[in-house]
Amino acid sequence: MKPYALVIASLIIFCSSVALAERLAVAVPVANIRSGPGTSYDVLWNAEKYYPIFVLKKSGPWYHIRDFEGDEGWVHKSLVRKIASIITIKPKCNIRSGPGPRYEIRFSVEDGIPFKVLGRKGNWIHIEHADGDKGWIYKTLTW
Repeated sequence: MKPYALVIASLIIFCSSVALAERLAVAVPVANIRSGPGTSYDVLWNAEKYYPIFVLKKSGPWYHIRDFEGDEGWVHKSLVRKIASIITIKPKCNIRSGPGPRYEIRFSVEDGIPFKVLGRKGNWIHIEHADGDKGWIYKTLTW
């Protein structure tokens, strides 16, 4: 095989595997993320509602996933859905009453807090936490 053909073939394989990576979110109050595809595997961590994940591989009813920190595990497909969501990635994130820095701060959260996306306006994201709290966050504070 010619060198450029090998590069093209590699790119096709890489791009097709990237296309398979699907972004989903936890759809239940708490989901167990396990070390393997089954309930007999250890629970690595718990993910709360709206926790965003990337599906890397599917094995029956189980999804091999990666999260915002690069951690990998397995989750049952019944626990996740196609929900637009974000997770905070900074130590302190202000959630505001409107889409801009002049709006009042409603509350603040640390990194690792998931939210459902309600809408967007420029670089601002309208969000809702599983407990019902809503507000706006600047997009660079999220994954």
